[in-house]
Amino acid sequence: MYKKVPPLRALRAFEASARRLSFTKAAEELYVTQAAVSLQVKQLEELLGVLLFRRGSRSLKLTGEGQAFLQEVREALDLLAAATDRLSRRNRSEQLSISVLPSFASKWVVPRLRKFHRQHPAANIRIAAFDWLVDFEKDNIDVAIRFGNGDWAGTRTYLLMREEVFPVCSPELEQADRPLAAPSDLTHHTLLHDDYSREDWKMWFLAAGVDDISPDKGLSFSHTSLMLEAAASGAGIALGRSPLVQYDLDRGRLVRPFDTAIPSEYAYYVVLPENRPASSVAEDFVDWLLQEAAG
Repeated sequence: MYKKVPPLRALRAFEASARRLSFTKAAEELYVTQAAVSLQVKQLEELLGVLLFRRGSRSLKLTGEGQAFLQEVREALDLLAAATDRLSRRNRSEQLSISVLPSFASKWVVPRLRKFHRQHPAANIRIAAFDWLVDFEKDNIDVAIRFGNGDWAGTRTYLLMREEVFPVCSPELEQADRPLAAPSDLTHHTLLHDDYSREDWKMWFLAAGVDDISPDKGLSFSHTSLMLEAAASGAGIALGRSPLVQYDLDRGRLVRPFDTAIPSEYAYYVVLPENRPASSVAEDFVDWLLQEAAG
């Protein structure tokens, strides 16, 4: 049986006051009144039978006993926080929050996601589709899929897949009045662009040996998925990234009019926070992603 264990609120009031050397600032941090903090610390001193602070008219200083007690209180609070976090994570082990670019989410992850969910029917999965790099802690993200060079501080990364870039269009457009027999025939068609790859047409024309077509003409879209939907509807020719167009190519919504492709200098990576152990369902999801990419 534990004896003479101070109330947790008194220990928290003491630790905050010792760290801030102010009852007022500790009260602001703990969302209580200054009088409540002062009373809790006084009651703690009475329980311990020692003076923890030397109080001045405008100052607060730890006594020697207070300084020694502070170290032990901090260690005890850290142990409680760690135990609480471990238990909370076990209870949330089937919660899975995934950050991914909108285009990759809609064109690659979501069409395959039902297969993973069949294997883990108890998993509560949330797809967070953002264009920016998320903060794993602040945004409560378990796993991210990022496009880049694989070098992000404070993370563990796994190469998911590389990509090639090549023209795609609606099968109806390929058989239209102005056929696409050679890359030079693109002069008669509308080029489609997204905001993330303005230089891609220029690079592709260079690879295809075309130098008399402006790479900037045509229609532009803020997101890749919008550009690809425009291509599937027959609005023009888009440069598709292989992971993002394979689903529509397999189903005949898009076709490749030419074989020329250019490799991307970047790749897709699965990313985990380095300083936080992954839950079992997060580890399973990473393994599943890598298997899907390999397949």
